[in-house]
Amino acid sequence: MHTYIALLRGINVGGNNIIKMADLRDCLQSKGYRNVQTYIQSGNVVLQSDEENRDLLLDELQSALRSRFDYHNPVVLLRFNELEHVIKDAPDGYGDDDEIYKYDVLYLKHPLTAPEAIDDIPVREDVDLAWEGPGVIYYRRSSDHLSKSMLNKLPSRPVYQQMTIRNWRTTNKIFEIAKESSG
Repeated sequence: MHTYIALLRGINVGGNNIIKMADLRDCLQSKGYRNVQTYIQSGNVVLQSDEENRDLLLDELQSALRSRFDYHNPVVLLRFNELEHVIKDAPDGYGDDDEIYKYDVLYLKHPLTAPEAIDDIPVREDVDLAWEGPGVIYYRRSSDHLSKSMLNKLPSRPVYQQMTIRNWRTTNKIFEIAKESSG
């Protein structure tokens, strides 16, 4: 049994792609996935499957979501050990100063890699910093200058179509759920 994390982009945002988490769990359980758990209303799913091929599993998930919810946005699918590396390989001190900074993780849809994406990630000097990570870009914004952050410019860039964003707190909570699930 393999533990996976599915991050759905654009769920329950701005009145679009409204999907109740109970319905999402039911959809995935009806397809044979086990121990399906969701976290908050933004499409964070931990599930277990016998399927070893991530691409095949991703195709199955996306097909189920299209069929049941008419959902067509990208889904980022991670294995448990990949999410574990996102946590462990974060830059030194990342997430430690949440009074001064906002921390986000830009999850890249396979096969896009951090070295390929980093040049398209906008940053403003003295406001934003971005680091490459394992299948992610770590992003830090100054809380005092959020209106000046370039992160809000990201949706206008083509690379945005191949990612989804979660804050650091959510990333850690999903990891804890997945860790418990993987036993």
